[in-house]
Amino acid sequence: MKILTRCLIAATILVTVHCADAQGQATTNNPTSASTDKKAESSQGGSKSAPKILPKPATEDPNYIIGPDDEVNVSVWHEPDLSLSVPVRPDGKISMPLLNDVQAAGLTPMQLGSGITEGLKKFIETPQVTVIITKVNSQRIFILGEVSRAGAYPLLPNMTVLAALSSAGGLTPFAKQSKVHVLRTEGGKQVTIPFNYKEVISGQHPEQNVVLKAGDTIVVP
Repeated sequence: MKILTRCLIAATILVTVHCADAQGQATTNNPTSASTDKKAESSQGGSKSAPKILPKPATEDPNYIIGPDDEVNVSVWHEPDLSLSVPVRPDGKISMPLLNDVQAAGLTPMQLGSGITEGLKKFIETPQVTVIITKVNSQRIFILGEVSRAGAYPLLPNMTVLAALSSAGGLTPFAKQSKVHVLRTEGGKQVTIPFNYKEVISGQHPEQNVVLKAGDTIVVP
């Protein structure tokens, strides 16, 4: 009887060990379930919302001088009725609630913001005003004559005569390449700046390839 009891105990132990080994081997051979559980946990507890991408202003230059046809965004903190995007009129002013006409042309965004702040102090206690330029339309140059696409073009930073002609599609076969010139107004007088296309593209007289200013007109006869 004792021998039979000992045999039953030994058989039970063997069956238990065998089942434990089989379960451990199944877990080792099939790690997908474990990794799936970890992914599920991380997706539930570790998910983060995508960062918001705010639109950038058209110019971030603090020294930019506002001109007619530019568009400015005026933001008054906690005053949505006073916050607006508005174009600069040809007379250089913008229209704002409470303040009516405000001079904008000839000022930097910070200077305009300071002026609006001072004006709003009559109506609001400690107003906080931010001004950014959303569209730059006042900085333009003009290209006339024998080019592929004559017209008005936005003035890019450090834009030269050669770069401007490239933007216009280059010269036509009928252009007088040695007679190109730039018309510029300085001190109320019109100045003519010669530009010999042939010489400049061949590396001669690079000083003729001047950096353009707003309002310059390139003439290609």
